[in-house]
Amino acid sequence: MLATNSVQNLSEEGMVEITGMMKVKVLKGTNLAIRDILSSDPYVVLTPGQQKAQTTVVKSNLNPVWNEELMLSVPQNCGLIKLDTFSADDIMGEAERDIQPIITSAMAFRDAGMFGNMQIGKRLKSLDNALMEDSTVNNVDGKVKQELSLKLQNVEPEELELELEWMALDQ
Repeated sequence: MLATNSVQNLSEEGMVEITGMMKVKVLKGTNLAIRDILSSDPYVVLTPGQQKAQTTVVKSNLNPVWNEELMLSVPQNCGLIKLDTFSADDIMGEAERDIQPIITSAMAFRDAGMFGNMQIGKRLKSLDNALMEDSTVNNVDGKVKQELSLKLQNVEPEELELELEWMALDQ
């Protein structure tokens, strides 16, 4: 029997229980690596679990601005979203983001519309995460959001800016 705030999707692993939706707004990249002759044609791929979502390709740009929203269903027990930045399928950088803090904050303030705009959670920058700076989870006009500035791993100092928005299935 399914809970009222979940649905199931069929994947390669069988039935998967979905706990909510995550809107990921990929804002921009900064100081991305050169992977072509003089520049790069970057795009971002998000992979939570078995899903894959991709931004458009920005031609010849090391500081691309996407401002693209990608919608992902979040399976139960999904803790990470993997982000990869590519140019012509050459990897430019990667990061993993633990999404549990935003989900936990959203569950604690289940009816976010009842509360005014306020901070409801915080993730601190540390050596074991890709955060460039501390990141807060906020209730903004009844929506649970988190802005992130991530340092891409295994490359030169590159940065990717995102905004996450959690949407429970009962909203």
